[in-house]
Amino acid sequence: MTRIIVVTSGKGGVGKTTVTANLGMALAKKGRQVALVDADFGLRNLDLLLGLENRIVYTAVEVLSRECRLEQALVKDKRQPNLVLLPATQNRTKDAVNPDQMKLLVNALAQKYQYVLLDSPAGIEMGFKNAIAPAKEALIVTTPEIASVRDADRVVGLLEAQGIKQIHLIVNRIRPAMVQANDMMSVQDVQELLAIPLIGVIPDDERVIVSTNRGEPLVLAESPSLASTAIDNIARRLEGETVEFLTLDQSNNENIFSRLRRLLWTKII
Repeated sequence: MTRIIVVTSGKGGVGKTTVTANLGMALAKKGRQVALVDADFGLRNLDLLLGLENRIVYTAVEVLSRECRLEQALVKDKRQPNLVLLPATQNRTKDAVNPDQMKLLVNALAQKYQYVLLDSPAGIEMGFKNAIAPAKEALIVTTPEIASVRDADRVVGLLEAQGIKQIHLIVNRIRPAMVQANDMMSVQDVQELLAIPLIGVIPDDERVIVSTNRGEPLVLAESPSLASTAIDNIARRLEGETVEFLTLDQSNNENIFSRLRRLLWTKII
């Protein structure tokens, strides 16, 4: 059975594309056949994070218009032969593709690949609807900020309405020192707000920025970092392994974010 997973969040800039690229690469390193689908038509970035931007000839739009075969549009990664990318077009709008067409593309990929990861665009408009249409599972990426968590909460409801019940949470860019100083929400705060199972906690790491600019996913680095280990652990959990979460110092003290949580989410009876 192919795992068709959409990586989404609602809010932009929380690290969806970075998580998609690294998680796909981590799964491929484990010997899984992985297809990454950039569903952000008009604003693609997944190719840049993978360092594959100069190898794109055709995109999903050309496949759908029958200007090329699906196999011709798939960009293979020379560093990891188990991973391919189906790029989005850069010069079309999100309306260039509809949900039924996305289902056709993903179902064709599902015939060959064990994992299909869809990188969802920000927002909840047409691009989001395209990305979630073929998905059977979802990974919600959020940073520990009120705006990000609130948008993620909205997306959880939309996914459930679409019939996607298997939803897991990834808390990205956590800074233990800030949590300890009561200046950032803790993972527990985020979990309580969203009420979905936690599958990963990724600490803030400036090496992510360096790897992104170089087009080299962090999980390919020779010396592992906390962030790359966290992503590798998410891949292992997806595979069914029981893996303990990284030890990150977090404060359980009452703070401003706890009070905001009650203010924003607790129903007044």
